Amino acid sequence: MKRNLFATALLALWFSAKSQVIFHVNPDALFYVGENALVYNGGGVQTKGTGIYDVHGNVMIVGGANDVFKTLDAAGTGNKTDGGNFILRLNNPANHSATVNPSTYGQLYIDGLNQGANVSAVVDKEFRTAKHGTYQQIALPFYNKTISSLSGSASTIGTLGKTFTNVRYSKNEVLTWNNATAVSENLNVSSVTPKNTAYYMLGSNGLDTGNPPALMPGIAPTPNGAVYTLKGVPFTNGVTETLLNAANGVNFGTNGLGINSYNEHYNSYLQDDWDYASNPGSPWSVVTFGRNIYQFGNPYFTNLDLGLIGITESGTVTDNNAIASIQGIRYDPGTVVSLPNVGTYSVGAKFINFTAGSPVPVGDVGLIVKPMQTFVIKLRDNNAEIGNDKTLSFDNLRRFKYTPRTDGTSYSVNAKNGSAAGSVKQLGVIALDENGGELARTYYAVYPTAVSGHTTQPTVQSTLGSQNILGTFEENASTGGYDQNYINSYWLYINEANENDFFGKAIPLALYNSGIKSLKFEVRENTDLIPDGTHQLSTGIGFYYKAANGEITEIAQNQIIPVSGDQYSLYYGKSTVVLGTDGAAKPSRTRVFYNKPNDSFAVRFDPQWIKADITVYDMSGKLILSEKNVKADKDFVLNLSKANTAYVVTAVSEKGEKISSKIIR
Repeated sequence: MKRNLFATALLALWFSAKSQVIFHVNPDALFYVGENALVYNGGGVQTKGTGIYDVHGNVMIVGGANDVFKTLDAAGTGNKTDGGNFILRLNNPANHSATVNPSTYGQLYIDGLNQGANVSAVVDKEFRTAKHGTYQQIALPFYNKTISSLSGSASTIGTLGKTFTNVRYSKNEVLTWNNATAVSENLNVSSVTPKNTAYYMLGSNGLDTGNPPALMPGIAPTPNGAVYTLKGVPFTNGVTETLLNAANGVNFGTNGLGINSYNEHYNSYLQDDWDYASNPGSPWSVVTFGRNIYQFGNPYFTNLDLGLIGITESGTVTDNNAIASIQGIRYDPGTVVSLPNVGTYSVGAKFINFTAGSPVPVGDVGLIVKPMQTFVIKLRDNNAEIGNDKTLSFDNLRRFKYTPRTDGTSYSVNAKNGSAAGSVKQLGVIALDENGGELARTYYAVYPTAVSGHTTQPTVQSTLGSQNILGTFEENASTGGYDQNYINSYWLYINEANENDFFGKAIPLALYNSGIKSLKFEVRENTDLIPDGTHQLSTGIGFYYKAANGEITEIAQNQIIPVSGDQYSLYYGKSTVVLGTDGAAKPSRTRVFYNKPNDSFAVRFDPQWIKADITVYDMSGKLILSEKNVKADKDFVLNLSKANTAYVVTAVSEKGEKISSKIIR
């Protein structure tokens, strides 16, 4: 089979300059592209009648202005619009969300063909994904597809098995994100797909894409829902976006209380997990909070490789992207939660963040955005474009492989991974259950320009919520261990420290679920995994951990250790400190946070708390509020005067566990 496919590629190259169609599938014929196979068509492609182009691997259609991509009717005189002829398969639907041996899928790359009359083929895309909660985040890479065509019964091929309407908040509507105004806009179901990079949010009522990722510790998600086949005309090449002026000039109002065009408070839905830690007591006072955020959908039926869109360590730009101001990318929304008629937010999102200067990715590296997947980009600033610093060019992000290129590797859609050398060292800590299943993970990165401890400047850090069961805490930049000033303000999914001034100092790691039976370590340098069993990085230094017994132990790539206690310390370079957990008790997950919909602060309790006593004092020491035996099964709203006053909030559990936090109201 592979030999025959290769011969087809040679013929395509030979005749492409003379033909509008170089490859034709006759009625009742089947052309099968196997998994991992690559078919190159140096010109137009078409099917006729019942002819089928069955794609389990990768197909390239590369031509010119006269070449066409069509699915003709039986007579060959018109276009067959009901699909079923050019099919992009999902090869193993049961493994679509697996982290090990995930499902592969058919991919399509188009270059050089005119979008209008020359590209009219209807492509069938098999699709399955985890449910995102109340609103499914999705890309629709179809040219001029009518939105109402997504509606239909579960037995109707080509639909999503439900009916979409125009009623906002019904969870049956279709929304698109407007980067300039920072608003989710209603898209009328009678309209067509507005643009190739649109970020869609589909109401999830009756949408069978599987259960959402687990919100409660120890409960595994069930990602397997229906396998849908969506149909439409694909987009060709030439897609770019200018990353400038997102929410620029938008008045969010004090504490995000400004009103958008739908009379919704910005603070009821606009999240910025990157800038939150800059000022957790008053995040909306941060100049860049909620701004410079761009939400996109993958416009192609090809993977997108976003790992090298900054000016990388080698200084070599091979994909026409050099976005030096990039701060981070959110590529998995986690679970979307909606509050009645007031706002929507996500829980458990996944991030890849970038170091400043010559951006190197940190966190959930290996970032490949699948077809029909969305992503969110956060920039550090809104400075005027320098070169192509604010231009995102999608064409050379396309990649058939399921892993990203490494720094210095020349671009092609089928490029090998290559090799990399860099200075960003990253430790991933993965919590496993008794069967070896992943429950949670967190990251610690070090590099020469990283900032140790709390800072108001943008970093690679991302925060966690009270429902998370594994994470690190902001470190004391001078001594290591917990920074007591922020111990009750936030904790971290991705943490960073300077590899020089924080050498051998402790990053506190805490576990909050008895179902965590072991920890697995994942060690990377400049995004590449080091060899299994290896401890040392290129500097000759490695990561270490310390458990409750005080023993400091080397960490090796792919190492798994049994859990012994619920507190650990992580180090880059061996520590000389001998205290078992660096002298501090494990913090509570109880947090004081800004309650967006109600324009108030509230206490969100650790899931292990049952009751709590709450007190609030102003800075003069005057008691402002006191409540006893508050039930800890829901948030406790703090009814405080809106007088730009500072308060100290204290919560004490029924077992005597105590947290205190300073806020400004």
